[in-house]
Order: sequence, then structure tokens, then C-alpha cells
Amino acid sequence: MSRASTIGLILAGGRGTRMGGRDKGLQLLHGHPLVEHVAQRLRPQVSHLMISANRHVDQYARFADQVLTDTTPDFPGPLAGILEGLYALERQAPRHGALLVAPCDSPFVPLNLAQRLAQALEVTHAPIAYACTALPDAAVPNTHAPPASSADMPAAGRAHFVFALLRAGLADDLATQLTQGERRVHAWYARHMAVRVPFADERAFYNVNSLQELYKLERPDIGR
Repeated sequence: MSRASTIGLILAGGRGTRMGGRDKGLQLLHGHPLVEHVAQRLRPQVSHLMISANRHVDQYARFADQVLTDTTPDFPGPLAGILEGLYALERQAPRHGALLVAPCDSPFVPLNLAQRLAQALEVTHAPIAYACTALPDAAVPNTHAPPASSADMPAAGRAHFVFALLRAGLADDLATQLTQGERRVHAWYARHMAVRVPFADERAFYNVNSLQELYKLERPDIGR
């Protein structure tokens, strides 16, 4: 699976409720929007970069080749953005392409994210691979249901569902799941025997959930 057949999607379509309604991807870190940090790290890994956003579309357009907006109502979460990305993938690379997904609030995205996830897909022939931290095997089937809540879990051992690589051909199935009211990413992954791929650097998946966390990253000993 090559860079030429992989397109990227940054998820920035959320409501930013934990930031008081602010558009999280446009908040500044070291003078640049969070989404710009993510875009700079994803762009070398993909042939075409998109952002899923439902507001401030003109601003997001500065950092990608294309901006997608949700066609499903009521902000149904990251799966809505992934669905639009899969539709775009199938228009551009309908048979052999893949969609690399990452969130807009994780400025330290691994530079080898696509490579590692693609290797897992090739070895296992699974349709979806996603990142995790501190798992023992290079790529193992996700045969265990995730916990109901991971809010209190340490970073080690945590699944990072929205750092993922998805093969073309999944859009119709995902659209059906959303129509049925199922919005949980891990529930959809479980239907497709997604594989999880361990990464050693937990910091690479750090996501900014509040202004306080963002301000903390501005410290020179932490944020670089």
C-alpha cells in the first residue's frame, strides 16, 4: 500500500464542548493552529489531504487540499467525518486505496503512522488498522470488546481508534450503521475484525482536550 494510493483525513468536525465551544483545531500552539501541526505531519504520508470540518471551512481550507462537511445530521461524532472521507476515497481510488485518519487535536502524530498501519493491513488482510500504545504484538485482531469508558485509563494500553487506516469499500456499511443509530467507532471496527497496531511513543497520541492542556504544551520543556 503506497503513499500514492493513500489519502489523509483530519477530523475537525466536533463541537469542542470541552473547550467551551471553541473550534479545537484552530486553537494556537506555538503560534500555529493545532490542525496545522497535524497537517504538516500527515502530508508527507499521503497523496491528498482532507479535513472534516463543519464550521470555519474557509480557515481549514488553508491547511488541506479539500474540506469535507458532514452530510449526516446532529453531529454524530467522528464516524460521520470518516464516512465522508471514505466516500471521497472511493471517488479517487475506488479499488486499492486507503484512508489515513487522525484527529485535529493531536499535534505529535507519528510520522510513520501510515507505514505501520499499512504493514498491519498487508499482513493480516484486515480492512481496518488502528493505533494503540503498549501492546505486546505487532498487529493482533481486536477480539476483546473495549471497556465502556476509557476516561480513567492510563495512556499505556489505550486504543486510539481515530488514528486509523481504512481500505476502500467500507462506506456503504458505515452509512448503514449510522442510519441505525450506532455511533461508536469501536463497535463498527469490531464488525470488521479491525487490527490494532502498537506504538511505543505514548506522547505521539496525546490529544488536547482543554485550554489548560493547550497552555501546558506551550511550555518549552513539554511542547516541543
